[in-house]
Amino acid sequence: MLPVLYEDNHLLAVNKPTGLLVQGDETGDEPLVDICKRYIKEKYKKPGEVFLGVVHRLDRPVSGVVIFARTSKALERMNALFRERETKKIYWAVVKNNPPKPSGNLVHWLVKNEKTNKVTAFARENPQGLRSELNYQTLKNELGYCLLEVNPVTGRSHQIRVQLASINCPIVGDLKYGYETPNSDKSICLHARGLQFVHPVKKENISIEAPAPSTELWNLFS
Repeated sequence: MLPVLYEDNHLLAVNKPTGLLVQGDETGDEPLVDICKRYIKEKYKKPGEVFLGVVHRLDRPVSGVVIFARTSKALERMNALFRERETKKIYWAVVKNNPPKPSGNLVHWLVKNEKTNKVTAFARENPQGLRSELNYQTLKNELGYCLLEVNPVTGRSHQIRVQLASINCPIVGDLKYGYETPNSDKSICLHARGLQFVHPVKKENISIEAPAPSTELWNLFS
């Protein structure tokens, strides 16, 4: 089973490794949600089908915190928290080059090509684009690589990847957005480090944190 980061009667959060889909697609590969359903079924000896609602997703080559809802009420309320931007998402990204400033705010209009599954970032308002915003700060530099902490304000497809690439800081391993060489495991060095929110049922402040992958590059920054 994957590392469980948080679990109660309403929610389940795990540390997704790179290479796993969150939900199934045309590949037919087993997704994370099915692995987690099996975990719940076996742990609690549940008969029949297990309910587990997908609250949000990470791209296949990305690692880190993924949270699921164990009840329909929790799913509805978590969806509302994400929709109303009442969660704080914390990402770590290992990039090539230092950003123009050690910390900053990026705003772009993103247009997605559904055929190529690739996003283009425009610095000025584009009628076909979605306004996308994130904040970043530099945490550390090692051997020509830079570790950034990123807080997305909006939650667009490929947002962090394309916005960082637009300031000449492509994420290591991300061939789609300008990095020259792939990682051996086809991952990209983007990790959903943390998620903070008010519990949808208990109304407590919840802070979930996921350790970064144990690879040679990530270990440079540990």
